[in-house]
Amino acid sequence: MATTPTELKTPTDLSGNRTKSAADALNGVLADAFALYLKTKNFHWHVSGPHFRDYHLMLDEQATEIITVTDDIAERVRKTGNTTLRSIGDVARRQTIADNDRDYVPPAEMLAELREDNLKLVHRIREAREAAEAAGDTATSSMADDWIDQAEKRAWFLFEASRNA
Repeated sequence: MATTPTELKTPTDLSGNRTKSAADALNGVLADAFALYLKTKNFHWHVSGPHFRDYHLMLDEQATEIITVTDDIAERVRKTGNTTLRSIGDVARRQTIADNDRDYVPPAEMLAELREDNLKLVHRIREAREAAEAAGDTATSSMADDWIDQAEKRAWFLFEASRNA
């Protein structure tokens, strides 16, 4: 990670390479959150079939929850004196959740793919939480617990909604 310009130096009692490692991990979570948000909106816009209304509304609610957490993640990175993502290219370089550009995805596949992606996000948040704990950043660790709970709930809803799909 490059040195932070003087203008961006945020006062914090956290410092060192472990804090930078935690920020890098959070930026990875942020990239995946943006990728998951866009995929969720994509499926929201393109869902079809007999459960259209239910899926359409659920995916919109989930997308809103995901985009809301992105600001919390980015602000947490900044509060620790680090810099965060700056562009779509930065997201693309860091994301591990794959895009889905298919012209048509059956609704059952949409739900299954989003369920697995939310569980991947949970895993990545857990890794970031561990990095934050190693840096003594208890605030990030605490916030990560909420982010994990939200992603697990989304995965659960997607699982339950797909049982008869």
